[in-house]
Amino acid sequence: MKNNKILKILTIVVLALVILAVTGKKAGWFGKAATVKVAVELAERRMITETITANGKIQPEKEVKISPDVSGEIVELNVREGDQVAKGQLLIRIKPDIYISQRDRSVAAISSARARLAQAEAQFTQSGLSFKRTSQLFREETISRSEYEQAEASYNVAKAEVDAAKFSVLSSEASLKEANENLVKTSIYAPMDGTVSMLLVELGERVAGTSMMAGTELLRIADLSRMEARVEVNENDIVRVNLGDTAVIDVDAYLDEKFTGVVTEIANSAKTTGVSADQVTNFDVKIFILPESYQKLVSPGIHPLRPGMSATAEIRTETREDIITVPIQAVTTRMDTSKLTARATRDEIRTLVFTTDGKYAFARDVRTGIQDNSYIEILSGIEDSAKIISAPFSAISKKLSDSTLVEIVQREDLFSK
Repeated sequence: MKNNKILKILTIVVLALVILAVTGKKAGWFGKAATVKVAVELAERRMITETITANGKIQPEKEVKISPDVSGEIVELNVREGDQVAKGQLLIRIKPDIYISQRDRSVAAISSARARLAQAEAQFTQSGLSFKRTSQLFREETISRSEYEQAEASYNVAKAEVDAAKFSVLSSEASLKEANENLVKTSIYAPMDGTVSMLLVELGERVAGTSMMAGTELLRIADLSRMEARVEVNENDIVRVNLGDTAVIDVDAYLDEKFTGVVTEIANSAKTTGVSADQVTNFDVKIFILPESYQKLVSPGIHPLRPGMSATAEIRTETREDIITVPIQAVTTRMDTSKLTARATRDEIRTLVFTTDGKYAFARDVRTGIQDNSYIEILSGIEDSAKIISAPFSAISKKLSDSTLVEIVQREDLFSK
């Protein structure tokens, strides 16, 4: 019994040692140290163009909204949406009857005012003669002072009535001028050459003028030969955008085409979308699309870019040539444990690139510059042609440290089963 018990204990101990040996070997506790499989690239000099991506809509560079100055019913509509129009062309006519009546009343009012003026001038002339005779008689002491003063008052009243009649004529003339202008405004003409990009009314519809309110928008005329992309740039990126920056524009309607443009306007004030914690602050940026970039798509009477088309712009904010670069995924950040505090600051975070001599990994502190979609500029920390560990990112961001054993393999072998 005693021997059997000892045998069982020995068996358990042996099994435990075997398990420990297998686990320890895999973990690198003893025997050959564990290595990390990595892929490498050389730090190379190349040109980098930094870009900012922004989404928006295609719109005409110049578009005029047309509203009537007078109210009334549309009795003539001479255009349809998409029509080409010339400056001065009659577009819409509003029923003029009420404005003709107003003009006729103003003409009659002027005639009446001029007649009253003539009557007042005649009375003034008569009062002047009468006052002159009365003054002579008063000097000869033939009449009393009261009679003289009464004649003087009549003269002054007649003079005031002439002045009032003159002002009445001026007022009537102003009313006639306004009535004529309102009558002219019943005919609406194109203010520029262009295309009717939007028609918002129908024949027979009643519209409100702009004299007392905003007025009814009738239509829009746009110059479709000069188009722009109006995009929204995030507040974090707007400081890098400058007037004159070039851009490559993708339009959803033309998947195989690339259009080029130039930044012509940057908003000074931001606009905020969303609510509370989900608010996003963007700035509007206008990018003029160079006509030569879509000239091959233009056909007679047809403009390829239409208002409201969705667009994505890559704004080229900076280009640098002959600079040391590494793949973006080769750069990582780590906490500087030697300066670790209760609250991390920017100075306590290290920006690292791992180099290798073929056997060990070495952490190198670097300072970075601009980047594109694939590569990032290294301003200091490594030299040209340094052997950089570029994959896998899980190892770069967490596993690697100074003197970690590495095994260089092909990138495709890292992810093969």
